Amino acid sequence: MIATPRPTRRNGPLRVFATILVVPAIFGTVALPAYALLPGGGFEASGSFNLAVAQAQDVDVSAQASGAAVSSDGFTVQTKAEIEQAARDAEDAAQAAWAAELASRGSGSYAIYTVKAEGDDYPWWDQVPDDYGGGLSPLRYYYRECVDFVAWRLNRDAGVTSAPWKWDWSNLASGSAYAWADAWASKGWPTSSEPVVGAVAWFPYNHVAYVQSINADGSVNIEEYNQNSDHSYHRRTIPAGSALYLYPPT
Repeated sequence: MIATPRPTRRNGPLRVFATILVVPAIFGTVALPAYALLPGGGFEASGSFNLAVAQAQDVDVSAQASGAAVSSDGFTVQTKAEIEQAARDAEDAAQAAWAAELASRGSGSYAIYTVKAEGDDYPWWDQVPDDYGGGLSPLRYYYRECVDFVAWRLNRDAGVTSAPWKWDWSNLASGSAYAWADAWASKGWPTSSEPVVGAVAWFPYNHVAYVQSINADGSVNIEEYNQNSDHSYHRRTIPAGSALYLYPPT
């Protein structure tokens, strides 16, 4: 049997043209973005696609997670004014505590010293002075004033260390040290620019002291109370010409 040969397929011009049209169309369809058909025949880009319509999976965020506080460190910056105010508050608190302690001790007790100064024989060295509500000493001057101390020394030098006193406010001089020089003059008691041991050193700025000794160079060692308004006993050396000396009364 003799086989009949198949006719040879020829790519005619029409077939080639059809191929040229179909192949780009396939690739173009794959490459183009999706479009949705709108009512009325229009098209819209797929960007308007609604996830809710597509029934996409919802993401639930826990209420605890959404309400969690954001953590941060506890460091805070203080301004200069805040630092200064804190310092003032601390100082006020310390003063209040000190005032409370003083109040617990009783009125004026913070003016009482617990240690007697060396060389001080004034018997009322631990009494409350007038500045803090104290009263009069047995010599009728205020405790721990310069005049009371000197009146004590004049009594001691006269051999009197207890009542009845030889010298007190009534027969010596007033409570103002400034008036002592006039009191000496009015009574005819001697005064001089030359110091002697046991004399009263009188200063025009309302102060008196007791002459304890005189040095070889003429300077004068004095003892006193309240020279710097602290109601305490002190010793110092002064030039002889810096005071007027009221000699011990007779």
